[in-house]
Amino acid sequence: QAQLVESGGGLVQAGGSLRLSCAASGGPFSTYTFSRYTVGWFRQAPGKEREFVAGIRLSAIRDYAESVKGRFTISRDSAKNMVYLQMNSLKPEDTAVYYCAAGTSQYDYWGQGTQVTVSS
Repeated sequence: QAQLVESGGGLVQAGGSLRLSCAASGGPFSTYTFSRYTVGWFRQAPGKEREFVAGIRLSAIRDYAESVKGRFTISRDSAKNMVYLQMNSLKPEDTAVYYCAAGTSQYDYWGQGTQVTVSS
C-alpha cells in the first residue's frame, strides 16, 4: 500500500529554518519508480484553502509558489525515496499544516501532514 509520511515540522521563530521530509514507501513507490512521480508540497492554514507550495518533476524541474520563491527549496533523493522541503527565512504567515503529495498526471497520493508554526 502506497504511503507518504511527512516529518520535520515544529515550532520556530520568524527568520528561522526548518527542513521537512517526505518518505515514500509501498505500492508503486519502489526505488526505481518513485523518481518518475511528480512530488509536491502543499499547505493549509486554519480557515484557508489548501495551497501549492513547491513541486519537483523528474529529478530537477522545480516549481514554487510566488510567496516562497527564494526562501524554500525542494529536492529529492530518489535512491532513498525521499523528498525534502528546506524552508528558510520563515514568516508567521508560513504557519500551516504541510502535506506531501505524489502523482503522475495528478496528485493521487497524500500524506497525513506535519504542523509548522512560526512565531513572531
